[in-house]
Amino acid sequence: MSDPLFTSAEQKRFDEQIAELLTHYPQDRKSAAMLPALRVLQTLKGWLPPEGMKLVAERLETTVPHCYEVATFYVMFHTEKPGKYVIDVCTNLSCALRGAEGLLKYMEQKLGQTAGTRTEKYFLRETECLASCGTAPCFQVNEDHHENLTREKVDRILEKLT
Repeated sequence: MSDPLFTSAEQKRFDEQIAELLTHYPQDRKSAAMLPALRVLQTLKGWLPPEGMKLVAERLETTVPHCYEVATFYVMFHTEKPGKYVIDVCTNLSCALRGAEGLLKYMEQKLGQTAGTRTEKYFLRETECLASCGTAPCFQVNEDHHENLTREKVDRILEKLT
């Protein structure tokens, strides 16, 4: 027998937040609450575990495959358990022109892993655009945005991660 998905406190928060979300959508269109419902689950668990996706599908009166279709379309959702820190490095044109690809290689060496791989501590990945063209290169650590990066700034940011 596996551990339960939620603690009793998490279950209460999940139920309350989903119920509140559903007040904003028509009764016959509950699946329209998919993005915020997935966000609730991921905020509670750090990712979207299969049993959580099943629960979201039940609450929104849709199918589990539909939940996966939505979740896998957006990079901010994790259908596999990520590391403690998700690091998204922008390598789009503006960032690339300002050295992002070299910065990504530096981070791969420093962290001892290649982009696209997960460890217990880090999920390092290359991303398309983080909308900081004027302050490139940039990356995000768990959605905390960092701009005008240099190797020294990267070192300081990584040192603060416990």
